[in-house]
Amino acid sequence: MQIKPTIRSPRHHLRLLVALLVVGGTVATGLVAGTASGSGQDKVTLRVSLFGDFGYHDLYAQYEASHPNIDIKEDIQSYADHHSNLAKNLAVGSGADDIEAIEVGFIGQFKSQPSLFADLNKYGAKQLQKRWLAWKWSQSLAKNGAQIGLGTDVGSLGICYRRDLFRKAGLPSGRAAVSKLWPTWQKYMAVGKRFRAHAPHGVSFFDAGSNVYNAMMGQQNPAYYSRSGKVIVGTNPAVKRAWALTMQGIKAHESGGLAAFSNDWNTGFKKGTFATVTCPAWMMGYIQGQAPKTAGKWDIAAVPGGGGNWGGSFLSVPKQGSHQAEAADLVKFLTSPAAEKYVFKQTGNLPSQPALLKSPAVRKFKNAFFNHAPVGKIFATSALKLKPQILGPHHGDIQTASSNAIQRVEQHKQSPAQSWKQFLKDVKAVT
Repeated sequence: MQIKPTIRSPRHHLRLLVALLVVGGTVATGLVAGTASGSGQDKVTLRVSLFGDFGYHDLYAQYEASHPNIDIKEDIQSYADHHSNLAKNLAVGSGADDIEAIEVGFIGQFKSQPSLFADLNKYGAKQLQKRWLAWKWSQSLAKNGAQIGLGTDVGSLGICYRRDLFRKAGLPSGRAAVSKLWPTWQKYMAVGKRFRAHAPHGVSFFDAGSNVYNAMMGQQNPAYYSRSGKVIVGTNPAVKRAWALTMQGIKAHESGGLAAFSNDWNTGFKKGTFATVTCPAWMMGYIQGQAPKTAGKWDIAAVPGGGGNWGGSFLSVPKQGSHQAEAADLVKFLTSPAAEKYVFKQTGNLPSQPALLKSPAVRKFKNAFFNHAPVGKIFATSALKLKPQILGPHHGDIQTASSNAIQRVEQHKQSPAQSWKQFLKDVKAVT
């Protein structure tokens, strides 16, 4: 995922947070970990830069209450602008916030420059390593052993779909029956043809070709890089297969042709102009934020082709900041077990910690917005089975190039063949 939910958790959720703190000594200890600052100390402002809303607002308030000398300010940018500006600020040595979020597609790029980030192992992260999925911890571990970021969420996959639109098109609408419709992506496209034959006027089967493509690529290992670190976009047959199947869906008019995270895409959620959307766990919060009046109309089915991951992030501390110790303590707090559990229940961002993924608090959680789907079980089961994808330093850039290439076809600016050639040229330019 590339962008976090835009829903802001209301202040009354702070009561739930307090309740979480007093349930179970180990959880409470994990959340309030850190040295409480005395009121006599100088006020320290910590700026946190994110792409979208991570659901941290109530957590900030709780941290500030136990650290009276800390004042937290949040900066939110778009996914692309955030990572581009972070790279520029690191290059010139100024301008980065005290804490910077990094999406998994860009973690390879930034961990190749460990000298620009605080080694969180020096602030106690090493002692917390076993909290995280082993591959999640390794994704942000630099070659020199420095840990540049602590994991927030993982983006295990499902398909979010509109039950009402499926019924209108004469398709099954129950999540078990829908999951059986598409064991493979080829079957998914075939269901799209059935949907198109009886769909309400102006409704597409899926929202954006780039989202379908990204889900397919999230199931591939290797995808864009070989184990030796070589870029294999043009030679990996899995990439070409995902491209060809996406083009097939676009040619069959199954795609709404929307650019993900655009205003038109957001409007599509509100007006119901597409029936399915690739759904990493974090997408739940995004849908709820964009289209709150559609509660109960959505449900979640299994993703074609089995598991897979799209998205997931890390919190890092750039070295250029003047409050690295304080920032590192806040990072540990925001990625603590209780904090990640709280965020999951508010936004859907799935924890990256196996103890939480196996816990009743997560596995038994159902989301009323999505027709009471057992989202904890659906996404946690998938996450525990995930195998890490090989990531290179320009994975995020390649993914952006692929999305641009698919959009050129959907917008009738280039043919599939022309856009594929341009895609390979763009990949060569960024790598």
